[in-house]
Amino acid sequence: MLDGLLQSSTSVSLLGATVVLLVLHLLYSTFSSQENRTQPPGPKHLPLLGNLLQVDLKRLDSALFDLSKKYGPVFTVYFGLKKVVVLAGYRTVKQALVNHAEEFGDREVTPIFYDFNKGHGILFSNGDSWKEMRRFALTTLRDFGMGKRISEGKIIEECNYLTEEFEQHEGNSISSKALHGFIYTLKKSLCPTVPVG
Repeated sequence: MLDGLLQSSTSVSLLGATVVLLVLHLLYSTFSSQENRTQPPGPKHLPLLGNLLQVDLKRLDSALFDLSKKYGPVFTVYFGLKKVVVLAGYRTVKQALVNHAEEFGDREVTPIFYDFNKGHGILFSNGDSWKEMRRFALTTLRDFGMGKRISEGKIIEECNYLTEEFEQHEGNSISSKALHGFIYTLKKSLCPTVPVG
């Protein structure tokens, strides 16, 4: 019977594929068990799906909160092949951001955004480049009056003029040319109030 089974090429291919998959599974489970010693606890995950079948993706926050009750405030889940370490609770997040700011300061780099801007800019950069760009942007915005109340009175005054103009139309439509004129006047009157230097 075994000779007849092995003579069929389809059966041999199927048996070979099964053996290869079993060996791969054993290797994967061996290496992942060694890796599990250095990472926070978490639920068992499937090789390709991770924990996607164990969490409710429509209510991810409550699913992760339930897992934190079982595994503690710091635990690991897998979303597909992506490993995610979850910090649950105010104290845990505060401790991580205050005491371990360097480790938790970076954000994930999405490959398409990295290809687009090569790691530059404020939104899609990390590390020293991000710190330098953020410092430059905040300094420049402060120089233009961000966080100061210098232009607040002028803005309120111009808004009052704009509402008076709208009230004159008594609910009727306003032509785009007139609206463009209002906005131009508003910009023209506000720009000189911004301090430079």
